[in-house]
Amino acid sequence: MLKRCATLLALLICSGCASTRPETPATVVLPHISSFSKHSAGETLPPGWQPWTLSRFKRPTEYRLVDYSGRTVVRARAESSASGLVHRLNLDATRYPYLHWNWKVEQLIAKADNTQKHLEDSPVRLVVSFGGDHDRLPLTDRIFFDNVRLLTGQQLPYSTLMYIWENRAPRDSVIDNRHTSRIKMIVAESGRDRLGSWQEVTRNVLEDYRRAFGEEPGPIIAIGIMTDTDNTGDNVHAWYGDIEFRRNRPAPPVVANQQD
Repeated sequence: MLKRCATLLALLICSGCASTRPETPATVVLPHISSFSKHSAGETLPPGWQPWTLSRFKRPTEYRLVDYSGRTVVRARAESSASGLVHRLNLDATRYPYLHWNWKVEQLIAKADNTQKHLEDSPVRLVVSFGGDHDRLPLTDRIFFDNVRLLTGQQLPYSTLMYIWENRAPRDSVIDNRHTSRIKMIVAESGRDRLGSWQEVTRNVLEDYRRAFGEEPGPIIAIGIMTDTDNTGDNVHAWYGDIEFRRNRPAPPVVANQQD
């Protein structure tokens, strides 16, 4: 059980739940996501963003603000590593259903397969966490959540959606987590066709949540990014642009795939 719970600590990246430590200015819940592009390359993280370390026994992924063709983005560099960045929120998914972001991946993780827990890596992930009444969870999930809390001192979010870039699973597939029913992975991109170019992605989080969990979502309590290769031991680079929630679906870009 200890090993199993330690694995699930990755999901605390976006828990947004109260911890045993008091809040500091760096952990204040914000209503909107701070942009990377409004800051200079090499600066510290924008307000609201925090580094998150999976475990002292795991190598952290490196995240840096860098200049990419005149625009500030986050570069992620994973070398047999797993960690992320998290931004706490307090948003109503029914009012802000559209999650919009940009990311770029140069290569896939050859051995990764998110349907297999021992190969569960992705070059890019966007992780959305939701609040809710833990007393409504099925008994097996309540027991598991309690064990995680007892072992770590922190509470898992009520439910979590992960948007990933998968090697083989078809786009829009929903992949179940092997530990709990309260975590679902949605394949936002798949395969090699779009490697090497910036991708502009929009997802209707409200519809995705309903499809994945079969219920209405609670408040969005955090968003995170994570590039991880700890299970496969591979090396990968990826880039993340600005992330935002919107009331309405954005208009499609004039140029769908811009080569850089």
